[in-house]
Amino acid sequence: MEAVELCLSNGTAENADNCSIVLELTENDPLFDKKKKLLLDKGFGVKVQIYLKSSSSLDSISNTLERMLQIGRIIHLDEVELYFGEHDTQLGFYSTRNELEALNSMLLLVNNSLSGQTYKQVNVLQDLQEAVIDKIHKIGNKYKVEMKIDKTYIGDKEKILVQWGENNGVRTKLEIACVEGAGRGTIAMEDLKVGDVALEIPVSIIISEDIVYKCDLYNILQKIDGMSSETMLLLWSMKEKHNCDSKFKNYFDTLPKEFNTGLSFGVDAIMALEGTLLLEEIMQAKEHLRNQYDEFFPALCNDYPDIFPAEFYTWEQFLWACELWYSNSMKVMFADGKLRTCLIPIAGFLNHSLYPHIVHYGKVDSVTNSLKFPLSRPCSAGEQCCLSYGNFSTSHLITFYGFSPQGDNPYDVIPIDIDVGQDDCIEDCPMSNWSTHMVQGTWRSNNHNIFHYGLPTPLLDYLRRVRNPLQQEKDLSQANLEIELEVLETSTHVQCMMEILRKHELGCELAMESKDLQRKFLLILTSCSAGCKLVESVALLIVICCMILELLIFDPSNSKIMIMSHGA
Repeated sequence: MEAVELCLSNGTAENADNCSIVLELTENDPLFDKKKKLLLDKGFGVKVQIYLKSSSSLDSISNTLERMLQIGRIIHLDEVELYFGEHDTQLGFYSTRNELEALNSMLLLVNNSLSGQTYKQVNVLQDLQEAVIDKIHKIGNKYKVEMKIDKTYIGDKEKILVQWGENNGVRTKLEIACVEGAGRGTIAMEDLKVGDVALEIPVSIIISEDIVYKCDLYNILQKIDGMSSETMLLLWSMKEKHNCDSKFKNYFDTLPKEFNTGLSFGVDAIMALEGTLLLEEIMQAKEHLRNQYDEFFPALCNDYPDIFPAEFYTWEQFLWACELWYSNSMKVMFADGKLRTCLIPIAGFLNHSLYPHIVHYGKVDSVTNSLKFPLSRPCSAGEQCCLSYGNFSTSHLITFYGFSPQGDNPYDVIPIDIDVGQDDCIEDCPMSNWSTHMVQGTWRSNNHNIFHYGLPTPLLDYLRRVRNPLQQEKDLSQANLEIELEVLETSTHVQCMMEILRKHELGCELAMESKDLQRKFLLILTSCSAGCKLVESVALLIVICCMILELLIFDPSNSKIMIMSHGA
C-alpha cells in the first residue's frame, strides 16, 4: 500500500532551496476511520505537510524524522497493532514490522526525490536519508540474533537446484546453509545494505496457475464444478513430483518427504493440545481438507485412471501437497495486475523471522519481469537472511508452517467470543467500533493503571458500554467504579480454560510450546484480579476522602484532620 507521498514544494516553502514532505493516509485504507481518529488524537491530520529548511541542523532533522515516524507508524498499522495501539509498549513503537515499514517507505520516497534538485535541497534530503538509515541500523543491531550456522552444508540436490536457477536467470547474494533450530536457511555471502536485492527470481521459473493451464490435467479439471485454481495446483503438484521429465524436477527433489506441520500431528500431540485454540485451528483445517479430498477422490482416479493414477492421489499424498503449498507458497502480484498463489524455487529456503531483513516483496518488476527480494534492514556476511511470511500468530505458523517463531510474537492474540451487534457501534467514535475483540499478553503493556489494567481499550470500552450505554467519561464516580468491577470480574470462562490446560502433559515439542504460550495468556486473570483490587482501593480511598471532607465541614478548626486530608 502506497500510503505516504513525498513532494518538493518550492511554492509553499519559504524559498526555492527549501522542500516539504507530505505524508497522507489514503481513503482506500480499510482501517481509514480508525487510523484517522488516532492521527487526530495525536495532533495530526490525514494529510500532513512537513517543511525541511535547507539550513536545518542535525537536531532539527532528527526532530522532523521523529514527527514523520509518529505519522508513518499509524499509516502502516495493521488490524492487531491498531487494536492494541494504546498500550504503552516496551518497544517504544508498535512492532518491528511496523517500524521497518514506516522507515523504508520514507527512505524510498526520499531516494526517489533526490535527483534533479538544487544543491541545498539535495543536502537536506541526504541528511534526512542518513537519519532514516541510522534508525534502521539501530533496529538491526538490536534484533541481531546470533545462531550457529554450518556454512559448509549444502547437499548435492540443493547445489543442483541453485545451479539450475542461475542457469535460468536467478541472481542471488545468498547461499543455502544449515541453521541451528531452523534446518535449511539462507545466509548472506557478503555485507548487504538496505535496498540491496538479496535474491531475484525470473517469472519463467515461478510455479503458478498458468503452469496448470498448459498441462494435460487442465482439459479435465476445467470441466469440474467447484474446481478452483488452488485445487488444480494441488493436483498438479501431486503428479508433477513423480515426473522425471518435469522442468521443475530439481525443485521437487529438494522438497522434504514430510513437512511436519500441525496438519500432520500424531495422536499424542493432538491429545496434548486439548483445550487450546491451536487444536481447534488444526481440526478445522484438517476437516476442510478431508472434505475437499473426498469431493474429488476416488472419483477422478476411477474416471481417468491414466491421468490420475491412484498411487499418486492418496490422502497422504494430498495432505503432503497441501502442506507444501501452505508452508512454501507466496502471494505474488504479476505485471498484469493479478494476484496469484505461487511456489518460488530457491526463495523457499528463506526462513521467517519476527525481525525480518526482507519485508517488501511479492510484486513482479515489470521492467525485468522478475520477483525481487530487497533488504529492509542490513544483513552482514555470514548472517542468516530472513523474511516475514506475514503477520501470523504462533498457532497459525505451527499449523501451516510447522514451526514456532523465536521471540515474543506480537500477533499472538486470543479472540473473544462476543456477539457484537450493529446497535453496539458508536458512529462518532471509530476506535470503539470493532466487529471482533481480542486479548493478548498483558505483559506487553506498561499501563496497568485504573481504567486500563494492561487490557486493550476497545474491549474494555465495549464491556463498559454494554453495562452503561450512556457512559461518557471515565471518572471516579461510584457508578463507574461499580462498572469497572463488573467488567473485571467476567473471567469465569477463562478459569475453565485453565482447568483444561492442566491436563495431558505429554506431546510433541511444538504442541507443548503452544500450550505453554496459551497458559501465559491466562495470566490475564492475574491482571483482572489486580485490577479489581486497584478499583476497590480507589473506591475505599474516595470514601475516606469524603468522610474527611465531611469532618472538615463540621469542624474546620481541627488542624489534625486538615493534615490528614492534605496527606490523603
